[in-house]
Amino acid sequence: MTAPMLDRTPGVAGVAGVAEAPATATGTAHAAAAAADPMLPRPFRVTARHLDTRDTVTLALDPLDGVPLAFAAGQFTMLHAFGVGEVPISISGDPRSCGPLLHTIRDVGSVTHALVGATPGTAIGVRGPFGTGWEVGAGQGGDVVVIAGGIGLAPLRPALLELAHDRAAYGRVVLLYGARSPEDILFAGDLARWAAHHRITVEVTVDYGPPDWTGRVGLVTDLVPRAGFDPAHALALVCGPEVMMRAVATALVARGVAPERVRLSMERNMKCGVGLCGHCQLRELFLCLDGPVLGFDRLAPLMDVREL
Repeated sequence: MTAPMLDRTPGVAGVAGVAEAPATATGTAHAAAAAADPMLPRPFRVTARHLDTRDTVTLALDPLDGVPLAFAAGQFTMLHAFGVGEVPISISGDPRSCGPLLHTIRDVGSVTHALVGATPGTAIGVRGPFGTGWEVGAGQGGDVVVIAGGIGLAPLRPALLELAHDRAAYGRVVLLYGARSPEDILFAGDLARWAAHHRITVEVTVDYGPPDWTGRVGLVTDLVPRAGFDPAHALALVCGPEVMMRAVATALVARGVAPERVRLSMERNMKCGVGLCGHCQLRELFLCLDGPVLGFDRLAPLMDVREL
C-alpha cells in the first residue's frame, strides 16, 4: 500500500494579487522580519489538499516569500484563516524536507472548518514554529515506543519519519495507534510502509469496527503491557486525548519506563504562542513555551488535578 497523493493544482497564481516569489533577498528579509516579530504571520499558499478521513484534511503550504520554514518534530504553528481566526496546529511533515509545510487538521470549529475547506491557491497566515519538540535522538541506542490516539498521530508523524530515516540508530521501534473506527485511521499508506520497509512494529486498534473489520478492537492502553520493547532502555512518545495520555503514561511507568523518558504532547487553548496571553497556562507551565512536549515526571502531579 502506498501513501495517498495530495491533490495539487500546478501553476496557481499568487493570492489576492500577490505574486509567488522565489527565495530572494526580499523574501529572506520578510521571513527575518516575521522571525523577529513572532506575532507577525507569514503568508503561505495552499498548494495541495488531501482528504485523510471524513473530517480530517492534510494541507501542503508553500511560503509566498520563498523561504522554507525550519521546524523540529513536535513543534506547532499558529495557522490564520483570514477573516475567521487563528488556531494552533502541529506540523505533520518531515523536518528534514525543504518541500511544502504539512499540517493535518480535523474539522472541529469555525477556524479549523475554514482551514479544512481551503483549496489550492488559498492564502493562509503562518506564525511559528513554536514550542518544544520530541527530541527523538535521545532514544538512539535503545528502543522507542510511539503511542497515538486519533488525530494525535499527526504530531507524531514527523518523529516517525525521523525514526524511519535513521532506523539503524535505534533498537526496536513500536507504534501503537488507536482510532475511533477503521474509517478514522490516519496515514494508512505510511503505516504499511513503516512496517514493511523500516522494521517498525505497527499495531492498530479501534474503538468499534464494522462486521468485516478483522483487526483489533479495544483501547490503545490495552496494547502497552504486551508490546515488544525493553522498558529499561526505552523512550516513549505519546500524543492523543489527555485522558488517554494519562492512562498510557501510567501503564508505561508501571511497566518500567522512567517517567522522564515518557514524553507527552499537551494541548490547551493557545492564542499567542509566545507566553503572553496565559491561555495555555498549566499551573507554573506555559505550554506554548515549556511544551507542548513535556516529560511525565513534570506532568504527572499536574494531570492528577481536575480542571487544571
